[in-house]
Amino acid sequence: MRADRLVSLVLLLRRRGRLSAATLARELEVSTRTVLRDIEALSAAGVPVYAERGRHGGFELLPGFHTELTGLNHDEALALLIAGARPGAQAFGLGPALASAMLKVVDALPESQRAAATGVAERLLVDPETDLLARRVPADDVPAEIAAEIRRAVLTGHRLRLHYAAADSTPEWRTVDPIGLVTVRGQGYLLATRSGADRTYRLSRVLAAESLPEPARRAEHVDLERAWQERTTRFRTGGDQVTVQARVDPARRADLLATALTVTESADGEGWPRLSMTFQDARHAEWALWQLGVAAEVLTPQWLRAVLRDRAAAIAARYAD
Repeated sequence: MRADRLVSLVLLLRRRGRLSAATLARELEVSTRTVLRDIEALSAAGVPVYAERGRHGGFELLPGFHTELTGLNHDEALALLIAGARPGAQAFGLGPALASAMLKVVDALPESQRAAATGVAERLLVDPETDLLARRVPADDVPAEIAAEIRRAVLTGHRLRLHYAAADSTPEWRTVDPIGLVTVRGQGYLLATRSGADRTYRLSRVLAAESLPEPARRAEHVDLERAWQERTTRFRTGGDQVTVQARVDPARRADLLATALTVTESADGEGWPRLSMTFQDARHAEWALWQLGVAAEVLTPQWLRAVLRDRAAAIAARYAD
């Protein structure tokens, strides 16, 4: 345990620079006395860590210090291999880099652990391309040069010029201030601001990208998880929402729970639960209920009943003979 903690301490100092004993103790979940003992142990082992006195003092590694920290245990190596199986890196154009990194992780393992870790990783599958009903999980295909240019602007803090094709709109150029990148189920998104207003761009709809020399107008730090949640909430509560009342076969209830914005349920005298659902717009509602076929009956609104009836009648006429 102490060896792992010493490695973590060195990694913290390498990544974040000068840190106080109190900060190190909080990060490592130990006492400050333990941190001081660990610092002494590192110094005795030849790691060039030194103390800076004063109000803004703390511990710091000698500039330019590097070390090879390849002492991964079995579970740490396995966690990295499984993380490498997730599709997010593909959405950001980092697939080749990830593959190379995974080879280095495996190569860094002791010979006794190498075969075991890769063998176990073969028995764990994360986010496959299809579900049990053979429905393909959509994944974005973003050209490598576009992904690299967007990623460069995000990480270096430069403004970004995009040729973007929004849904049902003519592609146009726009200049944005990039904030961060998010991947959800293999689909990549750029969070940015444009003229000070929040914007979210799907990477697969970017036709061209150019990182500009001027710095982006953005905060120095960002809570990307919180920013994504706020934009998700605005999306789900905006637009021309549609409320639908329907009786639904219990076996297909989960399909609507997965796509509707909100769902409330009440009992139905005929055995099927009655769901009151909110959808983003009319097209969303029509698509969701059509997927269920005869496993659902729309009660209201009347226009949706008519749309589904006419759609079914057209298919029946097509196959009448």
